[in-house]
Amino acid sequence: MTYTSTECGPAQVGLSADFTVNRQAFRLHVRLEIGAEILVLFGPSGSGKTTTLNAIAGIVTPERGCITLAGQVLFRRQEGTRPVNLPARQRRVGYVFQHYALFPHLTALENVAYPLRGPARHRQAMALLERLNLTRLADRYPHELSGGQQQRVAIARALAAAPRLLLLDEPFSALDLAVRQHLQRDLAALQRELGLPVIYVTHRLEDAFAVGQRLAVMRDGEVAQIGPIEDVFRHPADAHVAGIIGIANLFRSRVIAADVGGVTLDWDGLQLVAPPQAVEVGGMATAYIRPEDVKIIYPDRPLTEAVQHNQTTGRIIENSFRPGARHLLVALPNGHEIEVRHPPSTYAPLNLQVGQEVRLALRREALVLLK
Repeated sequence: MTYTSTECGPAQVGLSADFTVNRQAFRLHVRLEIGAEILVLFGPSGSGKTTTLNAIAGIVTPERGCITLAGQVLFRRQEGTRPVNLPARQRRVGYVFQHYALFPHLTALENVAYPLRGPARHRQAMALLERLNLTRLADRYPHELSGGQQQRVAIARALAAAPRLLLLDEPFSALDLAVRQHLQRDLAALQRELGLPVIYVTHRLEDAFAVGQRLAVMRDGEVAQIGPIEDVFRHPADAHVAGIIGIANLFRSRVIAADVGGVTLDWDGLQLVAPPQAVEVGGMATAYIRPEDVKIIYPDRPLTEAVQHNQTTGRIIENSFRPGARHLLVALPNGHEIEVRHPPSTYAPLNLQVGQEVRLALRREALVLLK
């Protein structure tokens, strides 16, 4: 796990948070640090994602800990220090809710102008609408706007008070794919333009890759792992994190040998070799292999280096096309199933069909053992 210091640090840039929230049977303990980037909070329902946002925004009060933003202490309750708990309105934290939370009796312009004060408030609000391509919709009410347009208004309103941090709770979950992708691109561009720290809560992994630089995986009220998105997916901290982020081909096996040549595993009768590492012979290990690293062997071609190890047979039980890839589910002789993913044109000469028997190779170098 990657954690920050437990002290209330004077970080001048971004957010530093280390706090605990107790709610009956649920305990949330969060430690994270974010600079001018988009950090994606990801985890199952009830893991504490929204409570984390609410504590940072000042909607929920932690029992103890510290939250600082751009050098200012927003919350502090630690032994031997003076308590601090700034009201939400003084934190300069923009919050975009899942269901927009626009005022139905106000126009788009009036919604955006609501947090502003002074004679120039409507001019400032119009500038924000223009930035989000909403100028022509300024006089429309929320019920006259599409879901994507309402969400843009909500983002503009969150930016109106010049926040130092932007929080987004499942912001695009109710939108169609094309609209969602457009808004994701706009959000990423906006973050780069403004240099804002952004925390983005989502239950869609594709959203994490579309908008985020780093990923924080939450489980049972804690940050189980945090790091660059690609690193978390390639090297999950443990089997629990791997399961949360939906890594396919995750299985338990027994270590039957380990030497400089590699680690030999017994997966319910299927023997596999993984790269060498320190493991306990005779113990159980959790392993996984990405679907794109499971290769189909051409029956009439010489074996290449990639398919010389970890060979087995199987029968295709599912064959589906998803954007950019063909997905196969193959039943193995040991009673388990394995997912295979490849570009649509790959293996075209084999004319793969449900019910067809294939020979597979699980790339030795791609077989990963977890803690």
